[in-house]
Amino acid sequence: MTTDCCDFSQGLQTTFAEMLVSNISEILPEDSATKNSSYGSVSVGFPITMMITGMVGNSLALILVCISYRKKENKRRKSFLLCIGSLAMTDLFGQLLTSPIVISVYRAHLKWELIDSSGKLCAFFGVCMTTFGLCALFLASAMAIERAMAITNPHWYSNHMKTSVTKQTLAVIFLLVLLFALLPIAGVGKYTRQWPGTWCFISTGDREVPGNMFFSITFAVLGIFSLLITLSCNVVTIRGLIIRCKTKSGTSQSSKQWERLTTETVIQLLGIMCVLLICWSPLLVLMLRMISTQVSSHECNSKAPVSSHSSGRDDRFDCNFFLTTIRLASLNQILDPWVYLLLREILLRKVCIVANAVSNCSIEDRKETQTALDALNKQSQATNNLHKPLSS
Repeated sequence: MTTDCCDFSQGLQTTFAEMLVSNISEILPEDSATKNSSYGSVSVGFPITMMITGMVGNSLALILVCISYRKKENKRRKSFLLCIGSLAMTDLFGQLLTSPIVISVYRAHLKWELIDSSGKLCAFFGVCMTTFGLCALFLASAMAIERAMAITNPHWYSNHMKTSVTKQTLAVIFLLVLLFALLPIAGVGKYTRQWPGTWCFISTGDREVPGNMFFSITFAVLGIFSLLITLSCNVVTIRGLIIRCKTKSGTSQSSKQWERLTTETVIQLLGIMCVLLICWSPLLVLMLRMISTQVSSHECNSKAPVSSHSSGRDDRFDCNFFLTTIRLASLNQILDPWVYLLLREILLRKVCIVANAVSNCSIEDRKETQTALDALNKQSQATNNLHKPLSS
């Protein structure tokens, strides 16, 4: 009896193990399982989370921009609001056009061919990545230049910086970036599927493709150049704010308000600089290194080693690190509306609540003080009136 029970339990365990293996093989094909075991695990939860959070943040930013833009008292801020709205719209469309494709590939068990048999979807994905990535960087640079001009030369800014100029500048930026992103479609450069086969981007290792080196190097150089412009203009803005704040130093209400606004703006600009550096500099620097060593992430999709002179551990590091850098760059689309607008609105709202409470208290104190002074004045006048007949 005991032997039969043991045999029956062993049979159940064997059957359960076979069912588990078959289910795993159905969900994750053999080649995908091999890749995940070789180069680390990938999950569909990351792109889903990024798409949802990006849509929520950028949609809120667009709503706030539309409300603020319609207010008459924000005429001087319309150029800045246009830039913020364009950045939020760029990030939102970037999420909407790329994330569903990534999620679909994950649902197809990492088989891109199941959803893109013609190969045209990969080119579309690469154009979207290049366009919305460079547009976000250039819009950040445009806003940094706009802030620097407003602080360092306010008279020239108020006379020449019109909303029509801002709209034309934004249109030119988007058009030029789109034309640049379409170069591989015209035969200059190439978009290829990147590790783990769920997205497409610029190929960094194919020197045989006409113009591929020029295209990939130009993308990295333009990105680094826009980062440097943004950082330098933000430093100029911070310096100008501090100088103006020192000239207005004092105990008056206006000087205290200037100190508060200066502190908030400096904190916001430092946050923008940190977010841009953390999100974009790893990808741009790694791209330059991969171009110099003729290495491309799409080689991770095959069983061939990434480079003949590197070990297997270095291969896994390169593939997973490149995936991490592109995810960091995509994370910038989620953080942009918060560092540029939403957190500042929340902070300003709290400060305004505190300021209103303080001002109400000060008004009540003034009323009480004024009432006490009036009473004293009336008492002194009555005393004087009593003494006048005695003295006469």
